[in-house]
Amino acid sequence: MQAVALTIAGSDPSGGAGLQADLKTFHQHGVYGMSVVTLLTVQNTQTVTQVHIQTPTLVLDQLDAVLSDIPPAAAKTGALGSPEVIEAIAERATGFGFPLVIDPVMISKHGARLIEQRATEILVSRLLPCAFLITPNLHEAAALTGLTVEDEAGMADAARAIADLGAKNVLVKGGHLAGEAVDLLWTDGRLHRLVSQRLSTPHTHGTGCVYSAAITARLARGEPLVEATAGAKRFVTEAIRTSPGLGRGLGPTNLFASTQAAP
Repeated sequence: MQAVALTIAGSDPSGGAGLQADLKTFHQHGVYGMSVVTLLTVQNTQTVTQVHIQTPTLVLDQLDAVLSDIPPAAAKTGALGSPEVIEAIAERATGFGFPLVIDPVMISKHGARLIEQRATEILVSRLLPCAFLITPNLHEAAALTGLTVEDEAGMADAARAIADLGAKNVLVKGGHLAGEAVDLLWTDGRLHRLVSQRLSTPHTHGTGCVYSAAITARLARGEPLVEATAGAKRFVTEAIRTSPGLGRGLGPTNLFASTQAAP
């Protein structure tokens, strides 16, 4: 049977991030993708000029429509925008019978805020406990926990703290650290260290979306979490390494990259 994955996320008309990147990543992994639109942005590789958040009713109507007809094997969230949308998604997520990957998108690479300040509290109290996996970067891990997250020790502390808040598994991404690109996965009371070569390139638009989407696609195909996360990291690293050089700013990654990239 065809594996199915769902993204609940914002739209990036330039195609490198958001639900467009999620759907491309699902497709590249051989997974049928569905999408629920939470917000619309006006952006390209250089700037974000507008963010328009959808109403909770419209978001839930989209979600109910797809869930009632084509149940996914895994789902992910991206930019949700408002406390009301987060609350609505959290209410539905308590009844999900499939793993939910939460990418707590808060600020775009251009510096535009994609989540209202007060929405973070709702995300922590209501949505985070529904997470099979949450995938914060260093800044997001700090915002979620109130901790200083500037090195691997801080990443480890943040991963444990986020798990204590209710997330079943936590992946803290260390892309902003110096040296090797190290991520820490906290699962079953253990830390797994995922390492790749750091690549010097401006073409990293949407990497967080692509990483979490690749994990979601692999979970939908039935891969165990540790293997799914390691495979997704290899994919996003290869996508960055072979980026097509599009745009005049922070360009997209190569979403035609091999899903079988070598370790």
